[in-house]
Amino acid sequence: MPAARAPLLFATRSYAPLAAELCRLGGFAPGDVERHFFPDGERYQRVATPCADRDVVLVGGTISDADTLELYDLACGLVQCGAARLNLVIPYFGYSTMERSQRDGEVVTAKARARLLSSIPVAGLGNRVFLLDLHVDSVAYYFEGAVHPIHVDGAPLIRAAIAGFGGGDGDFVLGCTDAGRAKRVEHLAHELGVTAAFVYKRRLSGARTEVSGVSAHVRGARVIIYDDMIRTGSSLLAAAAAYRDAGAVSISAVTTHGLFVGDSLDRVVASGLFAGLAATDSHPRALELAPGQDKLVIHSVAPLLAGRLEEGP
Repeated sequence: MPAARAPLLFATRSYAPLAAELCRLGGFAPGDVERHFFPDGERYQRVATPCADRDVVLVGGTISDADTLELYDLACGLVQCGAARLNLVIPYFGYSTMERSQRDGEVVTAKARARLLSSIPVAGLGNRVFLLDLHVDSVAYYFEGAVHPIHVDGAPLIRAAIAGFGGGDGDFVLGCTDAGRAKRVEHLAHELGVTAAFVYKRRLSGARTEVSGVSAHVRGARVIIYDDMIRTGSSLLAAAAAYRDAGAVSISAVTTHGLFVGDSLDRVVASGLFAGLAATDSHPRALELAPGQDKLVIHSVAPLLAGRLEEGP
């Protein structure tokens, strides 16, 4: 397509590196935003690239409340500036801890944030929101009104990451951290033609659990653990220890969303349990930490997202 009519691509500050990679791949024209903060902390944003009657892509993740509001404000501004179609790309949709209520009175934050983003003014040709590897698929149905949610499957990236750890020959076991993620891992294992495994957990009290067993035979096997999200690394470390104790000869881990809160990545690496770790750049934290960790490999979501955006409605 002619460069002049390529979709304009904007991004929140945290997702500027991913936006640059999308533009590098071609098919998008970079859009500029003027930003600064007032003395009281209020954010100023101005759409500096005219976007009237243009298809617009806005990349940003809900990695914090501040980032969510930056994304929301900018999206509203782009529509108000005349964007013909708004494509909202959210590589990481947070708030998965509160995606449903378990006690009376609990606020389902994932639904509240989806409703907020659903209230963005609708562009002339409509609004679409692209969501990558949601922790819970049903979150896509929290979006309301005219917005069209599209759940993007990150399996091609995960398969590439697994192959990068020598998992292309089928001679490994695909593990997960607990039975709660077993369905996703079983589906992926079926696609790869390998055995799936998960760990059994026993609740001790309150939030305390312990691993009580492994579901599959892993003695003498390589285990590659997949989890959609690594936050503190506690579940990953417990699962890896269980696979090691069950006789696994090597363990690697692959995740879509590498949040790596605090010093969690350092703790995971220091455990000595892992031959390698892989994450995507869906969350900027993984990209930030990668230069300081030889064991962490980053796979960009840009080609996957670019291809999905080009497919149209």
